[in-house]
Amino acid sequence: MEIKLKKYSSVYIVEVIGDMDLYSAFELKNIVAKMLAKGIGLFVLDLAKVDYIDSSGIGVLIHIYSTIKKAQKKLKIVNVHGSVEKVIRLTKLTHYFPIVPSLREAVAQLES
Repeated sequence: MEIKLKKYSSVYIVEVIGDMDLYSAFELKNIVAKMLAKGIGLFVLDLAKVDYIDSSGIGVLIHIYSTIKKAQKKLKIVNVHGSVEKVIRLTKLTHYFPIVPSLREAVAQLES
């Protein structure tokens, strides 16, 4: 898994590339923790280039979302598709996660 960070205005876009599984998901958790420690408060998690997620990846998403929420910061998740969408749907987490259809919409919501 590879992670790219982009900044648009005050929103940080975390682009995840590759599989989110037992061997790689912790890396995302660590990066978000470091960003929170630096005071970053507006996140978009872009899953457009994630084709596979396992229970460890779902666990990391839950951890990231709950940590950001507890810190009174904001997160939006975009570009959920294919098998990733199916896993989130099957685990009944579609209403738990703040999933937004597009990056543009996510940034607009976070900046308002």
